[in-house]
Amino acid sequence: MLLRPALIRPLVARDTASLCSRCMFKVSIASRKFATSTSRRSGTISGSPNTPRLFQQKEFFLSYNPSKRMLKNGFFSSYPTRDHTASLSTDSSAVNTPITTAAEQTQELPHRRRKRLKEEQSGDNAAPEEQLPLDASAQLSAISSSLPTASLRRKCAAYLALAKPRLSVLILLSTTSAYGLYPITTLLALDPSVAQLPTLSTSTLTFLYLTAGTFLSSASANAFNMFFEPKYDALMSRTRNRPLVRGLVSTRGALIFAIATSLIGVGLLYIGTNPTVAGLSAANVVLYGFIYTPMKRVHVINTWIGAIVGAIPPMMGWVAAAGQTATTGHDTWRDMLFSEESIGGWILASMLFAWQFPHFNSLSHLIRFEYKAAGHQMMCWVNPARNARVALRYSVLMFPIAFGFWWAGYVNNWFLVSSSLANGWMLKEAYRFWKYQGSKGSARGLFWASVWQLPIFLIGGLATKKGVWDGVWRRIFGEEDDEDDELYEEEEATVPTARTGNNSIVSLKAAQTRA
Repeated sequence: MLLRPALIRPLVARDTASLCSRCMFKVSIASRKFATSTSRRSGTISGSPNTPRLFQQKEFFLSYNPSKRMLKNGFFSSYPTRDHTASLSTDSSAVNTPITTAAEQTQELPHRRRKRLKEEQSGDNAAPEEQLPLDASAQLSAISSSLPTASLRRKCAAYLALAKPRLSVLILLSTTSAYGLYPITTLLALDPSVAQLPTLSTSTLTFLYLTAGTFLSSASANAFNMFFEPKYDALMSRTRNRPLVRGLVSTRGALIFAIATSLIGVGLLYIGTNPTVAGLSAANVVLYGFIYTPMKRVHVINTWIGAIVGAIPPMMGWVAAAGQTATTGHDTWRDMLFSEESIGGWILASMLFAWQFPHFNSLSHLIRFEYKAAGHQMMCWVNPARNARVALRYSVLMFPIAFGFWWAGYVNNWFLVSSSLANGWMLKEAYRFWKYQGSKGSARGLFWASVWQLPIFLIGGLATKKGVWDGVWRRIFGEEDDEDDELYEEEEATVPTARTGNNSIVSLKAAQTRA
């Protein structure tokens, strides 16, 4: 016999004082049968208006033991008698039907599960990628803030942080390496008495001027960069510790520092090297501080402008070395930049230009959301697919650049081995970066591969410079090259030496023949 809905109303009204748990269980079974038969006869569903309120509750149909659910929801919280509570627990334990919740009853669909697992996996991979080590500017700012306010060390650390010392040292490495790769060392060692060529002491002094001037010019460009965008630096975790953001240096002080370092740096290059190097340095300060910096908020072409900024320092080192061998009347900027002797400088500049993209694109991918929040138009978030393609494309370009430097005759065959290993490592990481679109640690892997590839390329070029190891070998074992000596003697015999005015020309030609 089925119970009518009128008999269930006391249960809905939580009038449970006159019912035990067993009676309540029987009422639930009867009401379930009544709902089933009613829906079959009338064709209604449990959610229709004709269905009793108890049946419209989803929890009613998902529980096999309503007494436990009512106890869980606090239906018996006001019940004073201990006997009924004891009988409730005893009777409910006799029921062998398991209790399941709505979450357990509802099975997760396959596509929902795949989406959830993918999001969890991407979240796990993205978490460590965002944790970048602090740069030198942030570390110096932390040191400066911990010192007393009136301390001289506090001010020195804050102003040094404006120079971005780690980036400036990297630029200095590319400049000095290009200076050392210029083919002048062997020529000076063969005949240092030539009047038109500088002595070893003059070359060392030029190197010191080049080093100091390049570092100060780079510090000026970085200071101008910080001067123009402190409010945007405050929006990114990578730049929020800069001295202007933290108030360690005033805006006026940063501007004075940028102008002073620019004038001193360019002046040292003008006095100690040549005007062409000084002009290249001044152009780099303007390009980085006044063109690249505002362009970051306009268009993604700012990455290519920044690559040009990175390509100028090796050209400065090459031109500084070329200026020492220039004769009177042949030392114009056209001769230094667009002659046959400038091929090596252009190759090194193209190498630094191509290197910027795998290095910066992988770094920017790690903080792409911060670039977006700050409003910087970077490929890492504007077009992530293009960001990965560009990094891969310029990583491939490193191989013909290295081959061209060897083919021009500046380095020996071992340079192809060292450069190929470094370029192959970076190309492998660039392919993973393109394949996984920066996930699975590929962005971090490409970043560190680019960090190590640059010094391996440059220092490997210095170690494999043509003629360097030949001289070392002869000095160690005392061996002489008979072919070079014979060729040198033949050159002296063919050139007339009667006139004293041609003595220096003969010596110069003989030295060039031996080289």
